[in-house]
Amino acid sequence: VQLQASGGGVAQAGGSLRLTCAASGMILSVNDMAWYRQAPGISRALVARVNKAGDTYYDDSVRGRFTISFDNAKKSVTLQMNSLKPGDTAVYLCNAEVLTAMQFVHTYWGQGTQVTVSS
Repeated sequence: VQLQASGGGVAQAGGSLRLTCAASGMILSVNDMAWYRQAPGISRALVARVNKAGDTYYDDSVRGRFTISFDNAKKSVTLQMNSLKPGDTAVYLCNAEVLTAMQFVHTYWGQGTQVTVSS
């Protein structure tokens, strides 16, 4: 199972960016997907999560500005980030809990993608 993340980059404060992460491999189903972020000197933190039922969770720091969505057919998650702030600058990492073809539930991580917000 692999998670391929795309998007990110550089934006000015108040701007928008979109991150996408797609799961591939021997997958029976995806239970939930999430985005974490990690800034230098700061522990990795959950940004937003969505499950296959469409239930969502947002960290207080991003609620109202970020929107997470899940496409079950594509086994992908998108994080639309609006009203960006310099404090959103971090490496963003995709995470997925997957039921594999071997009937195991396992959590996978994608590679990080850099988001930089300039003031």
